[in-house]
Amino acid sequence: MLTGDQYLESLRDGRRLFVNGHAVPDVTEEPLLRGGALAAARGYDQHYQPGDDAFGPYFFIPGSVEELRATQERQLHWDFPTISTSNGLLMVLTAASRMRPDFPQYAERALAYFEESKRRDIRIVQTITDAKGNRSLPPAQQDDPDLYVRIVDRGSDGIVIRGAKLHISSAAITHELMVMPTKRMKPGEEDYSVAAAVPVNAPGVRVINASFAPRPDLDPDFFPYSSRHVMTEGFVVFDDVFVPNERVFLAGELEHSATFAHSLGLWERLGSVGSYVRLADTLVGLAQLVAEANGLQRIGHIKDKIAEMITYATLIRAGFEAAMHHATFTPEGWASPDEMFTNAAKYHAAAQFSLMVRHLHDIAGGAVLTAPSMADLRNPETGPDLQKYMRTMKGVDADYRMRLFHTIRDFTADAFGGWKHVTVIQAGGGLYAQKVVVSNHYDMDAAKALALETAGITPDGKVLTSLAGAER
Repeated sequence: MLTGDQYLESLRDGRRLFVNGHAVPDVTEEPLLRGGALAAARGYDQHYQPGDDAFGPYFFIPGSVEELRATQERQLHWDFPTISTSNGLLMVLTAASRMRPDFPQYAERALAYFEESKRRDIRIVQTITDAKGNRSLPPAQQDDPDLYVRIVDRGSDGIVIRGAKLHISSAAITHELMVMPTKRMKPGEEDYSVAAAVPVNAPGVRVINASFAPRPDLDPDFFPYSSRHVMTEGFVVFDDVFVPNERVFLAGELEHSATFAHSLGLWERLGSVGSYVRLADTLVGLAQLVAEANGLQRIGHIKDKIAEMITYATLIRAGFEAAMHHATFTPEGWASPDEMFTNAAKYHAAAQFSLMVRHLHDIAGGAVLTAPSMADLRNPETGPDLQKYMRTMKGVDADYRMRLFHTIRDFTADAFGGWKHVTVIQAGGGLYAQKVVVSNHYDMDAAKALALETAGITPDGKVLTSLAGAER
């Protein structure tokens, strides 16, 4: 296993990174990107065990409901690259199981890649969303054929791919990019049906980064959460990148073009639901704390809003538990979460998130945005004024109350908060994607049978003339 320092050193591997118009020779020294790397390094140190046969819990394959639950609960305390690695490898194994009957060679490559990743203790991120160009046109009809990642050359030793993948969280600070089709491909789109593992430092890979990291010149106290938890977002370009055969898991086989996306959606959405359990509970806690700090915790409409936030959090937890309790098992004995409950919980969490944040802002008040900085509180000229007017009662001084306001702003309305407002909808696929999966797995026949029974109609469509007789 790697230590945190060894992980940071492993990122100095010649990868081509860019941010804000300039090249980044060392991601561990770039102010806008290094926060994510340092968080991942702490994760490495957290899990480190000596010994050649040691490996982290993120390489564990759950074989029971209890093991699945334990894995997901542990994820709540991991950094993003570690979570992405766990979910990504579980996705690879799920896809391998589904592909094995048709393409056993790909399944064996996937299993070998899992073992290699475990041995090297690397971090992996999934790259799925293509540039897409004109969304009304399929890949093969775009005016530029590279707007979806595709195979541009095939040889006896591997393939060459070209294109770009967008919205790749932590791409700059991981070791490997798991490339996969963004959707099911159709006849004539065989070259777009490609899945492969590509090192971030492979020739031809470029990562153009964005980050919600606070500006380096601002006081970290102004961003109580984002200063410690920051994410890089990568725009990943594959400029004629060679991939050897042993790292290719799909190369033109249309019948499994959607297998990776569906497998990833399952695990990424379950991981998202688990994180939303923690997120929702945090929102409830912030609402209660700021209500108490303002002396409003017993006011009717405040209590009602917090009760609705509690219900929101509880329903997410219920969906999370149901998804694991109703797990299915592959022929290999690996546990997978229930697709319907996973997607229903993800939809609920995402669809109602903005309303919960609105409740929090309504409870907290305008000081979420207008509270002066903690530096002003420490300034001898302005500090006494803030100490006098920002306190509310005994036990609630200016320092405590202002830290609450800055946390709420940072967590829901500024750096991390702005990122989360978008990712809660888009990560793992938009709201419509979850509704499609739920609808596909819902027992509509059973629902129709209940409706016919309620209406007094037999299964073959005969309307009963005597509903009283139907009761007998």
